[in-house]
Amino acid sequence: MNHKKLRIAVDMDEVLADPLSKFIALYNRDYNVPLDLQISPGNEIHHHVPEHAKDKWYEYINEPGFFRDLPVIDKSQEVMKALNNHYDIYIVSAALEFRNSLIDKYDWLAEHFPFIPWTNIVFCGDKIVDTDILIDDRIKNFSNFKGRKLLFTSPHNLLITHYERVNNWTEVADKLL
Repeated sequence: MNHKKLRIAVDMDEVLADPLSKFIALYNRDYNVPLDLQISPGNEIHHHVPEHAKDKWYEYINEPGFFRDLPVIDKSQEVMKALNNHYDIYIVSAALEFRNSLIDKYDWLAEHFPFIPWTNIVFCGDKIVDTDILIDDRIKNFSNFKGRKLLFTSPHNLLITHYERVNNWTEVADKLL
């Protein structure tokens, strides 16, 4: 008997890729001032920069190449590969929000997650996906989602308590494998 695999949608930024460390590196490069690495719960990184640079994060994220060399979140490759053996995995990313990110994100995924075919990559605005599970760091993407919601921990969502939380990829593996 052929059983249908459950489908998982996985966000990219702050779930598979680490843009926060890139913001910090660019800020330190441009201002030669250490940026506070302890981001207060519930805050975004731009809440931790001086007033004169508060919009700099937006410039960085719109630079061509910003998304191409982001660090990979620890253990995400191994766990995603294991999940791929049991589930249909889709990468769902808001790549259209930042004009230059589309090619960068596609090339980054091809390099770091080559086992995810291009047919399972969804670049979108609103994440109106119909999968069984969604792993995301932004609760706005859960609002119309009907499946199981796994909130991937990031500083901006630490104060949110009404979703099932995963703090890292080891916890994702514990829950889904």
